[in-house]
Amino acid sequence: MNVPLIIAAHGTRVGEGVAQCEELAGLVAERLPGVPVTVGYVELAQPTITDALVASLADGGRRAVVVPLMLGTGGHVRSDIPQFIAEATARVPGSRVEYARHLGPEPRLIEAVEARLTEAAGEWVPGETTVVFVGRGALVPEANADHLRVARLLYERGGWADVESAFIQVTRPSLPEALDRAYAHGARRIVVMGHWLFAGRLKGWTREQAAEWQGAHPDAEVRVANVIGACAALADVVAERYRETLPVSEGGSPAYLAGLMLGGRDVLVVGGGKVASRRVSRLVESGARVRMVAPSVTGALRALADAGRLTWLPREFDDADLDGTWYVMAATDSPEVNAKVAEGAELRHTFCVRADDARGGSAWTPATAEVRGVTVGVVGNREPRRTRDVRDAIVAALSDPPQSTHGG
Repeated sequence: MNVPLIIAAHGTRVGEGVAQCEELAGLVAERLPGVPVTVGYVELAQPTITDALVASLADGGRRAVVVPLMLGTGGHVRSDIPQFIAEATARVPGSRVEYARHLGPEPRLIEAVEARLTEAAGEWVPGETTVVFVGRGALVPEANADHLRVARLLYERGGWADVESAFIQVTRPSLPEALDRAYAHGARRIVVMGHWLFAGRLKGWTREQAAEWQGAHPDAEVRVANVIGACAALADVVAERYRETLPVSEGGSPAYLAGLMLGGRDVLVVGGGKVASRRVSRLVESGARVRMVAPSVTGALRALADAGRLTWLPREFDDADLDGTWYVMAATDSPEVNAKVAEGAELRHTFCVRADDARGGSAWTPATAEVRGVTVGVVGNREPRRTRDVRDAIVAALSDPPQSTHGG
């Protein structure tokens, strides 16, 4: 039996929102033939994530994959859903649950947002229309920052007169505050869109606040866009998160093994610690133009910089560092920074390796070796020790004495 998928959704008391979530589950199931797909909710709807997991583990060989249906990295992604998983595995001894990446600022979902905005704007000219883009709001700063990055991308890509960011709860600016700011800057045609997936109380609050503000500003016109909804793009992303998170025993590596010709091309490395030291030398040897962004670096990396073999920028990472790069390596000691690097690279269609979380990147570094004039590369499925062992076995079989190897 295929490993079951649990879609971990927020939950709502609004029937329309629950129906949209169940519709999404059907679309995802179409993309994963033979995979049991179930929705579990954090709150406000049934079944809970724990109950959905327990039922799937009992029927699915004590294994399951959980995909958090969350746009940001707030408390549900970081704390609540992992707690539900722990409760379920405690109730089903010997079970194994893989936890996938959250949705994040995924390019296909940004395109879905753009489609909703265009739909709501109708005959309005984008250059004469301001967007107020409303996020949920969270206690986790990184989640709020994700929302601001998406808002900026909407402005850069959409040709709107302006894009104002707002939050419906927890943090500021509020929706009325953002509308006031847009009005003060001359906006009279405004499209408001909530950055959430389905109908629920947040959608209701957004419409109520927009209508109240509109009543106080009769010389302006406000249109409220629909939520993303159960669309093909969202189903594609959820199915992709499931596939990339499948347990190792479900098959070999999901990676496509290719040799990158990086000579003369710009490569960005973020971080200057031991992991970066191990991997940068091979990039330099390949002839890549390596730029390293890190407040401090190891002695070996400083020596490469002093010798002019790489460019070291002694500061914190900035999203603009990704512009024009062919390949990116995120190797800091901060998961939040590595996630930002990977997300920015994804939006630019640039392959990125995350040293701390392979699933969070779009490329994996193989364990390699040079033997008999060729390079041997082995890519596993999140099992670095096994990958190195296989590489070493291949080298031992092909060479006598064994040749040099490079860690993955």
